[in-house]
Amino acid sequence: MARGAGRGVLRPAMASMTTMSEIPQIRKYELGSRIGRGAGATISLAYERTTRQPFAIKHVVCRNPDDARFIVQAENEFHVAQRMDHPYLRKCYELIRSRRWLKTRELFLVMDYVDGERLEDRCPERLGDVVSIFTRVATGLHAMHMAGFAHADIKPNNILLEKNGGLKIIDFGQSCPLGHRKTRLQGTPDFMAPEQVARQRIDHRTDVFNLGATMYWVVTGKWFKTLMPAGPAATKKIALEQCRGSVPPRELNPLVPLSLSRLIMECCESNPELRPPDMRKVASRLEVVQHLLDQKSASAVIRPAGKV
Repeated sequence: MARGAGRGVLRPAMASMTTMSEIPQIRKYELGSRIGRGAGATISLAYERTTRQPFAIKHVVCRNPDDARFIVQAENEFHVAQRMDHPYLRKCYELIRSRRWLKTRELFLVMDYVDGERLEDRCPERLGDVVSIFTRVATGLHAMHMAGFAHADIKPNNILLEKNGGLKIIDFGQSCPLGHRKTRLQGTPDFMAPEQVARQRIDHRTDVFNLGATMYWVVTGKWFKTLMPAGPAATKKIALEQCRGSVPPRELNPLVPLSLSRLIMECCESNPELRPPDMRKVASRLEVVQHLLDQKSASAVIRPAGKV
């Protein structure tokens, strides 16, 4: 699992509104250390008491009206994950609610435990590894699209690299049916497609853009210039703009193969019609890049992005 904001036994965090004994369904799990944070939630490692199988449990508490959206996102993550079954997509097994006055005040989402790190924290140095990761991400997203959903928030922070070499796409909290139009702005500014900013319909090509922007960051160390403003203050905007790019990746990093550079720029086209038509096509082109690398040297090193 990814690095969290601290480790240790979750005593106050997991018992902020109710005690464990008040929720019968959660008592079958032995809760351990905190392993992550995100979207108004804490994530802890837990073990099923009889089988000792490890799980990750996301805990969300609704303390004020603004927190209600985090409850909705966790519920959405569960329902979307229940519709999919693919080795590159994180599974969610159980949603446990605690209600007061007929409203969900907190919930526990039982998920796959992934022993690894986020791509944001562990960018590979070998070019062959980079291409392999994104081929698998595209494959996983294609399976998601075939199930009728867009992820709508693909970014380095939502790709987990397992220690055993596996990979998981995580966080379906902002996922939506293909063709859905959101009423409020959702997504991560540095990776958002133009149609997300304009609150237009979201489909599989939105994920193509998000993935393209993610690949751009990995191979160049810069964020792709999206339609989101860089920042409210002029000085902040200037600083951020220096960390953004819109030129082809190969111009920023000569180690990027031309075929990969072209694919990334096509994925990041503002017009969805000009992007690759689906993730199957993206994966196919990445496989061609991998084949060309294998003919040369898949061990070639690409400058790691690190933190921008």
